[in-house]
Amino acid sequence: MKYLLLGYTPAASWDAESARTPTAEALAAFAAYQEIERELVGNGELVSSEGLGHPAVSTTVSRGEAGVMATDGPFTELKEVLASFAVIDVSGHERAVEIASRIVRVLGEPVEVRPIMGADFTA
Repeated sequence: MKYLLLGYTPAASWDAESARTPTAEALAAFAAYQEIERELVGNGELVSSEGLGHPAVSTTVSRGEAGVMATDGPFTELKEVLASFAVIDVSGHERAVEIASRIVRVLGEPVEVRPIMGADFTA
């Protein structure tokens, strides 16, 4: 079954001006995450994993009374922002939570585990 792992980071700690210069701590956490990625690629459980650009460069497309419109930046002010995602294909929810728990241990930030609706979707 496929799951989407959504990685969040506090908006206040993701400063647009320093987004291109990671700290030593961030680099160490990313290296630990890459070890988990290599393992999941090796055993066939990782479908895809990507980090996302800074929210300041995002565009939100929404529908309002005037029709569909695009606005710069995130839809609302948030305390946490979506920073990354991974798609995994695992035996079930328990394994997905186990993988997310390992990621949280190395990155220190929350990960949402959400099933992907497909032929094997059972909720």
